Amino acid sequence: MSSMRELAQQHLVPHFTKKAAWHSDGLPIIERGEGCYLYDTEGNEYLDGLAGLFCVNIGHGRSDLSAAAAKQMNTLAFSTNWGFAHPPAIEAASMIAGFAPGDMSETFFVSSGSEAVESAIKFARNYHVARGDEARYKVISRNWAYHGTTLGALSVTGIPNFRAPYLPALWDGTRHVPNTRQCISPEGTPAEDLSCVRAIEETIQAEGPETISMIIAEPIQNGGGALVPPVGYWQELRRICDQYGVLLVADEVICSFGRFGHWFASERHGVVPDMITFAKGVTSAYQPLGGVVIRGPLVQELYDSPFGSYVHGSTFGGHPVATAVAVANMSAMRDEGVMQHVLATEESFAAKLRAMGDAHRSVREVRGTGFFYAVDLCADSGTQRDLSTAQEEALRGGVLNRFVRDERMTVRPDDRGYTGLTISPPLIADGAVIDDLVARVDRVADRVDAWLANND
Repeated sequence: MSSMRELAQQHLVPHFTKKAAWHSDGLPIIERGEGCYLYDTEGNEYLDGLAGLFCVNIGHGRSDLSAAAAKQMNTLAFSTNWGFAHPPAIEAASMIAGFAPGDMSETFFVSSGSEAVESAIKFARNYHVARGDEARYKVISRNWAYHGTTLGALSVTGIPNFRAPYLPALWDGTRHVPNTRQCISPEGTPAEDLSCVRAIEETIQAEGPETISMIIAEPIQNGGGALVPPVGYWQELRRICDQYGVLLVADEVICSFGRFGHWFASERHGVVPDMITFAKGVTSAYQPLGGVVIRGPLVQELYDSPFGSYVHGSTFGGHPVATAVAVANMSAMRDEGVMQHVLATEESFAAKLRAMGDAHRSVREVRGTGFFYAVDLCADSGTQRDLSTAQEEALRGGVLNRFVRDERMTVRPDDRGYTGLTISPPLIADGAVIDDLVARVDRVADRVDAWLANND
């Protein structure tokens, strides 16, 4: 009889995984999770240093969330939000409205982050056309930004190797601009004069303000490695959008529901966007759910237009089981003080990671905040010498992944705009888990130091 590994290799098509890794004799088959740890079919324990994929915010093995799903299945397994409503979707949307900043009071549910981004693009276009601004369709996004993999979302994504195979099929309405790490302004430059801010305004002017529909950006950018924006950057995005009649979209598929100690990371920057996309942490990934939170006046204006509705929908958007789990998850996060825990823990977490990085020749920088960090690798941190092309290709091609796998943890070896590790544990991680995580990353960095010494 075939093993689970063999069956996976014969019948299951993996996501973003090369054949050599998928057909390895050591391919882990994860069968159980508890708290911040995972367990495979051979009894090995793994530290989940990535919260699944930035999503299992409340940790693994929560029986209260599974009970909420079972109860809802027994009551109403499915009903649409097309001309009908049902209690769990209503309750979830009401809770989100209570957590969202400013007048962001209405939620459109879908099933994933990519769908949420697609929905934001369509809402912005729908809104502008309803106002008579039919020329507005272009989207401004940032280099190395990750906004999803469906064709619309991939069109606004700024990661070249994700886009390259599909370029002929991608929509041509996106204009990419420098991200905050690509800013070339001297330290201390006022936010309005930063090169990465000026590039956005210059792009709007060059394209014609009357053609721009929306700007989309993550509050803390994932691609490029946990890029925390300069103070005032988001206020400038808000100013630019207000000045030119453009909608501001905060892509918080990763950033929302506690990753940075707030329900929505936009709160951290003190800005109210026009839309916030979310997914992942809204259910702590116990069910697939995503959505867009929209400022109430924008929805009302669309309702009152000749369109009379938002012309968009999906079968599973606002699924009763998924929204019931969202209610249970958000209630638990609120009642158990998860936001407060992240805010109280982030300083020590960051300090431990940065102290670890300072001890290694191979670590250029540890970036990030909250429960989201990047360990940026280089050839020599003392001289700020970059990795050679050969070193970079080898580390990205499997060397770094092998070091991480040997430590039995799920932090991400990353090649999206930098070479390094992305770290994002469940938000319930306490001091002991964080110490365990930092120690494992430290041992990976030890091995990178040694490998570089032998491959200089």
